[in-house]
Amino acid sequence: MTASWWSHLPLLTDPLFYAVAFPAVLLVGLSKSGFASGFGSLATPMMALVIPVPQAAAIMLPLLMVMDGATLQQLWRHRDRSLVRRTVPWGIAGTAVGWTMFGILSAPAVAALTGALTLAFLAQRLLFPPQPEAPPAPGWVGSTCATLAGFTSFVAHAGGPPLAAYMLPLKLQPLVYSGSMAVFFGAINLAKWVPFAALGLIDLRNMTTALVLLPLAPAGVWLGVWMTRHVSNTWFYRLAYTGMLLTGLKLLWDGWR
Repeated sequence: MTASWWSHLPLLTDPLFYAVAFPAVLLVGLSKSGFASGFGSLATPMMALVIPVPQAAAIMLPLLMVMDGATLQQLWRHRDRSLVRRTVPWGIAGTAVGWTMFGILSAPAVAALTGALTLAFLAQRLLFPPQPEAPPAPGWVGSTCATLAGFTSFVAHAGGPPLAAYMLPLKLQPLVYSGSMAVFFGAINLAKWVPFAALGLIDLRNMTTALVLLPLAPAGVWLGVWMTRHVSNTWFYRLAYTGMLLTGLKLLWDGWR
């Protein structure tokens, strides 16, 4: 009787989906806090192993909003106001581009592009490391990365690597970096709701499935914030770059296979 009742709920009941979704949501929570930044972009590709990419993105959206709220509650005061003002408008413009091109550019193509850009940034950092006295990147680099972040975030919730490519070289304090990222993606995810609904992705089945996963959302954020406060700057950035490397490889693989 219990099994029959469960099977009639308007949600995904495949155990394999939840085996993949649980660690994916926790990874996003850690990434949202700024700790292990980059790993969060693996969530939608992981869930896409068992469900279509648009459905995975729709299920993740309310979870991302809960994570955004938990992160902003912890890190709002640490944001860099100037950085936020420079990046958020361009990020929202990127979501508009993503909405326009949704269904034209395939999810694998977006994944491959994001992965290639991420790995190219890491290669540039390895081959041509910045000098201590080097000036920050020009403004057009920030606007371009923010626009790409908005675009890839809309299509596959993979906006972290493009924005990190601009923000990591700024060498901000970990809490300032995390707070600024939190404000950016809080605004971007809020801007996705109307387009997602217009595309028919916000339905009862996806939202009920997201509700089942909801407790994991703040848990990952709170753990990540705690680790951000207690890990040295050196290890914070080492983990951030490692996350970008693994994310870039995974996204590139998803685009080519």
